[in-house]
Amino acid sequence: MKWLAIVLICVASLFVAGRAQAVTTCSVTSITTLAFPAVQPTGSAVDTVATINYSCTYTGGLLGGLYGVYLTGCLGMAPDDQGAVSPRTMINASNDRMRYDIYKDSQRTSVLGPIGNATYAPLPFQLQFTILSNPQTQTGSATVYGRIPTPQPSLSPGNYSATLAGGAAANGIAWRYNEALLSLGTFPAGCQTGGGGGGTAAGPSSTVTSSVAKACTITTATALDFGNVPGFLRTPSDQTSLLRMTCTNRSPFQVGLDNGQNASGSTRRMASGSGFVAYELYRDSQRTQRWGNTFNSDTATGTGSGSEQTLTVYGRVPVQPAAAAGGYSDTVTVTVTY
Repeated sequence: MKWLAIVLICVASLFVAGRAQAVTTCSVTSITTLAFPAVQPTGSAVDTVATINYSCTYTGGLLGGLYGVYLTGCLGMAPDDQGAVSPRTMINASNDRMRYDIYKDSQRTSVLGPIGNATYAPLPFQLQFTILSNPQTQTGSATVYGRIPTPQPSLSPGNYSATLAGGAAANGIAWRYNEALLSLGTFPAGCQTGGGGGGTAAGPSSTVTSSVAKACTITTATALDFGNVPGFLRTPSDQTSLLRMTCTNRSPFQVGLDNGQNASGSTRRMASGSGFVAYELYRDSQRTQRWGNTFNSDTATGTGSGSEQTLTVYGRVPVQPAAAAGGYSDTVTVTVTY
């Protein structure tokens, strides 16, 4: 009887020593670039995705093959360089900031935060390590969803980028686990609560990129209507029209007007059948600067603001020989170079 008691005590000691060596660890192995397509600042929102790859290993020690592990983990992504999570921002060479968000779901409703953030939670996952396999490693991946919201009219052309830092409370991973004999256990309540063990680990830094190209859009070109001109064309007749356009912030542009469909050489003309009435278009209210279509010569110049801008076209029907009664018209093509 004494010999049997000694054997049982030794066996019990053996089991305790084996359990003391059990450990489960996790790491983030890589994060792909969150690469957004080019953004049109006043256009539609732009979306993209990135992938977080992770690995967890269970080392059960002596008799570890009789134990299973239930692991609850979570993946976090860092704030931007200003400590903001929603929205984060990336910058260009001029230090302009482009807003973007990273989400846990494809509907882009739940913002992904770093581990331990009080407002924005990390992305959860669960793994189960089965019995009869020790040590055991499992790998996984998670998709995160990026969006650049619009409008952001103050964005200027160029390449934008950001680096999200690695760290336990940045690009990182946290986990808690329960080790259960014959896998008769449950998952911990969270990645930082519950379970019999766990930890946190810093992941690698990751990159966010996008770009803005120069762009201009003419939104409105009103008609230049000289109205009814009674009698002979013995005095000038002046009217104006408007060009409304939107160009990317800080983008230089030039607007040219061609000579119309009925020109004779460089003389613009309105037509009515075989009859013509000459007219001219100017860039200034004094009507001294002809508005033409020669780049860097007689075009109107400006710089985009990201918002709608208005240019005035100053028209004049000069004194000229009388024309037959009728309706006269012409079509002028507007060209924007940026």
